Amino acid sequence: MSSLKYDDHISEEPTGEIPVVTTPDERITIQGADVAAEVVASETTLPHWTESPTGQVPTVIKSESAVDPDDPWAAIPAPAWREAEADWVAHDEQFDASVLSSESVVEDIRPWDFVAEVEPEVELEDADVIRPESTRPPRTRRQANANPLAGRAARATAQRNISLATVTGMAVLFVAILIFLQGSIPVAVLVALVVTGAVAEAYAAFRAVGAHPATLLGIVATATLVVASYNEGTAATGLVSVVFAFACFLWYLSAEKTIDVLDGIGATFFVYVWIGITGSYAALLIAPTTFANKHGLAFLFGAIFCTVANDTGALFVGRSFGKRPLARAISPGKTIEGAVGGGLITILVSLVVLPMIHPWSLKLAVVEAIVVSVIAPLGDLCESMVKRTLGIKDMGSLMPGHGGIVDRIDGLLFVLPTTYYLLHVLHIS
Repeated sequence: MSSLKYDDHISEEPTGEIPVVTTPDERITIQGADVAAEVVASETTLPHWTESPTGQVPTVIKSESAVDPDDPWAAIPAPAWREAEADWVAHDEQFDASVLSSESVVEDIRPWDFVAEVEPEVELEDADVIRPESTRPPRTRRQANANPLAGRAARATAQRNISLATVTGMAVLFVAILIFLQGSIPVAVLVALVVTGAVAEAYAAFRAVGAHPATLLGIVATATLVVASYNEGTAATGLVSVVFAFACFLWYLSAEKTIDVLDGIGATFFVYVWIGITGSYAALLIAPTTFANKHGLAFLFGAIFCTVANDTGALFVGRSFGKRPLARAISPGKTIEGAVGGGLITILVSLVVLPMIHPWSLKLAVVEAIVVSVIAPLGDLCESMVKRTLGIKDMGSLMPGHGGIVDRIDGLLFVLPTTYYLLHVLHIS
């Protein structure tokens, strides 16, 4: 059978005839296919698939065309097809074909290799250099507890030696009276020693439970405040306190080891305000500029006398008749009967003793006794709260039978500023 051919001419009208292959041995040929094959063979530069590879690989390289400086897109390199031998020679320095070979050793990482992502370096600001946990000093902040008083208030302690406490109290009172008879300067020195010693004692208690107060800084600030209050009056409180605040921050900026700064600053400021500032009101009472004719000595002695009377009366009445706790969770030993009895004894003793001291009057003595009966037990309870939180029975052991200095002046710390402002409100001079 003759072969069926398709004509290349497309201008003629279609005949509608469909070529049909009738037998498997027959072939269909397309006219013009041989010419197309010759054209492709003449244009391609690729070797036959049966021949050995030449090693040439087409790739995209940077264009060598001129760059228009006014064109904003000119900075972006345009791709170019590298195929001729001249292109390979011209760009040997830009592209090393050896990286495509698995047998060659390449020192640099290939662009298409997957590399583990490296975490970026952290730029630290206002922080110490991060060090391994093994070399970093441990922090000292105590673990938070839902109930900070848990397991502390029930701590067993030895009973007070009442006889020893009475003898110690009488001896301290006798020495205080002798110093008061010497004038304002010796009393100011006594106030500075007592208040500064109490601050040092409180800082020692905080250090015992793991806090890091600036002890030396607090002691110096307290002593300075007492002296400045005696010489300059109430204006010294603000100045010394501001300087003390700045000094505290500088103190902890230069700390050699990692500590809980908030815990340290908090303990430092707390003791300074609680004991230093309130205690400095004793110096304000006896300051020459506060009351005329040195009446401040009499007012300070009256405040101390009423506080001692209230504390002593509450102790003996509470031990004899006390049944109902005043604040069981804070101080189980204090009773309502003791507080009421201490108040009554304070009023009675004040009516007898204070009017004999100029310029105390009967009316002023009653007012002072009532105020002290409310404020002194409150100061005592607050100190008990601090001690329970710290887990200690006494702040110190300097005074036999009484504990430490803070244990004896806890109520007086609240009475001193109250008496100072009470006298100013009543216009007593």
